[in-house]
Amino acid sequence: MKPIQKEAINTIRALSVDAIEKANSGHPGLPLGAAPMTYVLFAEHLKFNPEKPEWIDRDRFVMSAGHGSALLYSLLHLFGYGVSLNDIKNFRQWGSRTPGHPEYKHTPGVETTTGPLGQGIANAVGMAIAEKILSKKFNQKEHDLINHYTYCFTGDGCLMEGISAEASAIAGYLKLGKLIMLYDSNDISLDGPTSLTFTEDIKKRYESYGWHVQTVRDGDNDLNSIGKAIQNAKKEECKPSLIIIKTTIGYGSPNKGGTEKSHGAPLGEKETELTKEFLGMDPKKKFYISKKAKTHFVKVAEKAKTGWESWEKVRKSYEKKYPSLYKQLLAFENLKTEVSIDKIIPEFKAGEKLATRLSNHSVMTALGQKIEWLVSLDADLSCSTKAFLKGAGYFDATVQDGRNIRIGVREHAMAAIANGISCHGGLRPTTGTFFSFVDYMRPSVRLAALEKINPVFIFTHDSVAVGEDGPTHQPVEQLMSVRIIPGLVTIRPGDANEVSEAWKYMLKNKNNPYVLVLSRQDIETLDRKKYAKADGLAKGAYILSDVKKPDIILIATGSEVNLALKVQEELKKKKVAARVVSMPSFEIFEEQDQKYKESILLKGVKKVSIEAGSTFGWQKYTGSDGLNIGIDKFGSSAPGNVVMEKYGFNSEEITKKVANFLKK
Repeated sequence: MKPIQKEAINTIRALSVDAIEKANSGHPGLPLGAAPMTYVLFAEHLKFNPEKPEWIDRDRFVMSAGHGSALLYSLLHLFGYGVSLNDIKNFRQWGSRTPGHPEYKHTPGVETTTGPLGQGIANAVGMAIAEKILSKKFNQKEHDLINHYTYCFTGDGCLMEGISAEASAIAGYLKLGKLIMLYDSNDISLDGPTSLTFTEDIKKRYESYGWHVQTVRDGDNDLNSIGKAIQNAKKEECKPSLIIIKTTIGYGSPNKGGTEKSHGAPLGEKETELTKEFLGMDPKKKFYISKKAKTHFVKVAEKAKTGWESWEKVRKSYEKKYPSLYKQLLAFENLKTEVSIDKIIPEFKAGEKLATRLSNHSVMTALGQKIEWLVSLDADLSCSTKAFLKGAGYFDATVQDGRNIRIGVREHAMAAIANGISCHGGLRPTTGTFFSFVDYMRPSVRLAALEKINPVFIFTHDSVAVGEDGPTHQPVEQLMSVRIIPGLVTIRPGDANEVSEAWKYMLKNKNNPYVLVLSRQDIETLDRKKYAKADGLAKGAYILSDVKKPDIILIATGSEVNLALKVQEELKKKKVAARVVSMPSFEIFEEQDQKYKESILLKGVKKVSIEAGSTFGWQKYTGSDGLNIGIDKFGSSAPGNVVMEKYGFNSEEITKKVANFLKK
């Protein structure tokens, strides 16, 4: 190790520890142990331009072990990103650009939001998939505009989480040769040595996934071996790479190094000073960067910029030689379409009986033919969900230019991989599985909402009408459970044309993730000459069928919209005037002004919600004196129509309940 390399690494270590000490909160062990490997990566291998952190052909660096954020922020500051020394000093403080775990779009250079362990691994898999699809689409001879690596920093905890197994298995199968994972193997977790619970052979595990695996025995000091391992990984084109780097957690800390004591709490002032002494630094200087170290980091960053300059020359040449392709690339980057979305999406004929999963398939097929930046992931259920892009080909181990990606029975990884594709840019992902399995995907769906990225999570088999598979596969509480996630927009269309309108809305609004909830059972396509147009979906709720002076307002979603219309007719026979409101999306409705909302849900008029799921939450719209017709227990195994009938979801039963309610 050269003296300047040692000083640079120890500067990273000290800066990270000072930030944690000042915040009196954080994880000092990881930065102290992992600074050498990340320094080698940034200084010698990573393709980046700190002045253009969103450059499409940059290498991606994902900090899956997000608790090591102090290390990442130190790297970003020292290598010239827009992270100031004051930002470092305000680590974990209110309004800071350096939060406790890295947050996408909050800090320049942060590629994805990490923290829940293992998420970053799956995100990195998604980024590597995106790189491959885009490179196949756009690269031409002597014009490689898309040619970068995805690096993922991971620790023991990430590899314990089940999502890492799901994501790593699919990465091996897909032969993602430009995915390289640096494993900080320090044998310590929060409660003690990993031998307490984590004794598997990681090398054999990853080799069985189809990965190229190397081991660096001395990650604390042997920079040459780290560099060679990264270089070897870059040469391996047909397998993702895992580099197991043995390190000492809390390296340099005389009393806490090598133990769990350095993992999740500040070292303390005295121990910090002792650590700096061990590292050969002035123990009394805080947030100190020597002129020599600063000059070194500036030189490395300046050298890195030359990579962008070379790429920029290729880009200009590409723009002249392939103007049509270049125009397409810009459209991919901005998720724009040459043809109006309204002209692409089909309309459905009144009276046609279609499960919304089938009308959704028709819409996706039409979109897939015209919008090439759409990609579809599925969890081994596309034959049932129909949530794939017909005619768009498959992305697999041998053919890597298709846009349908089979993830297998790996729902958690699927959602996080979709998040990675979205964060990468240039593509917009969808996922497909049964709605009851949203519980497997919830952490990743939540993170998509936190990041304000734009996957479309498609769920079919939306209620107890699933039928014979029984309560394990019949969603009851799931619909309300996703509606409460901040920043997530949930849409449950009432018929085929509401499905079309849902897609128009989602494609025009690119700063949110969406949950699209679809039926297995057939739903009659409404006659929009008789009822209001389906474009009312863009308001979240709209008057579908009205009367002059309503005695009651029936609010329904999904398959229950048709049912509400039947109830309206039955009530008419009883001299009861009912307004029917279709409310496909709570969240979109909440974005409307108060005047509009009150025009839909009239004050002083009793309200009834009709939805085949949990009634929890409907009180917001029906009021404390409203009637909420739903299912507040688990389902049963029987044909879907029988289950719905037994649970009271028929016009006769609901009409009776509404009539009795009005008498009170």
